[in-house]
Amino acid sequence: MKLTPQAKIWCNGELVDWEKATIHVLSHALHYASSVFEGIRAYATPKGPAVFCLAEHVERLFQSCRIVRLPLPWTQAQIADAIQATIRANAQQACYIRPLVYRGYGALGVFPDDCPVDVAIASFPWVRPNEEQLLANGLAVGVSSWRRMAPDTLPAMAKCAGNYVNSALAVGEAKDRGFQEAVVLDVDGFVSEGSGQNIFVVHKGKVSTPPIGSSILGGITRACVIQLCHDLGIPIVEQRLPRELLYTADEAFFTGTVAEVMPIRSVDGLAVGSGARGPVTQRLQERFFAIARGRAEDRHGWLTPVG
Repeated sequence: MKLTPQAKIWCNGELVDWEKATIHVLSHALHYASSVFEGIRAYATPKGPAVFCLAEHVERLFQSCRIVRLPLPWTQAQIADAIQATIRANAQQACYIRPLVYRGYGALGVFPDDCPVDVAIASFPWVRPNEEQLLANGLAVGVSSWRRMAPDTLPAMAKCAGNYVNSALAVGEAKDRGFQEAVVLDVDGFVSEGSGQNIFVVHKGKVSTPPIGSSILGGITRACVIQLCHDLGIPIVEQRLPRELLYTADEAFFTGTVAEVMPIRSVDGLAVGSGARGPVTQRLQERFFAIARGRAEDRHGWLTPVG
């Protein structure tokens, strides 16, 4: 999605004009991918804008920083407050929020500690063309020739920039082959995730999703959907998934901040189930949006109103 300038971006403790939120070309993060980030949504609700799973996203941001040795100069409470301040400054009812922690300008070389740790938070509208059609009909996906990283190579549990070179290669290959998205396998050939989404399959009424040990990012939306399965009495299990289950599943769907709950209609040209959104996916999708948009009881405390 192309970006449109907004009023303000939060940078190291102050709100600055959008066009002034810049970094030096010799910043460490540009050369060595020494940054972590989050993707967060705020939804318009009858009571005003509300951030979805704010505390969980901020906690994961700090966990990512810890894993890749990025010492944050702010507390979780301060970052949560800064996110809300950014939304208010941009007068947004619904938006996508991108916190970024990165090594800035200081020295050139792989060793990062001679460079400062900087923090920025941007928020902007997220408009997906044909959204209702996509949510009903789903995506055509292809299994990528690129594998997710082995567990002793890059830290899959950290939402760090370097990991997304793998994602960009996978989704680029998928689009070159005529698909809309990619499914990536782990080092052992089991299903891992999409290019930037977690994946679920439905088979004979049971929902399955790969475990953390399959080189996945521990998705916030993934955790919410697992909880919704429990709430709705839908059997759910975390287990390794063979590739061929993608071709025999009754339903499949992605989850993520951008994907939300997105059906998968085909894999490698083979229809999944009826080739459109299945009943279990629709049920979870409807419940997810009802809570996120403030139309149903937020019994798990997922929404933080923007004060």
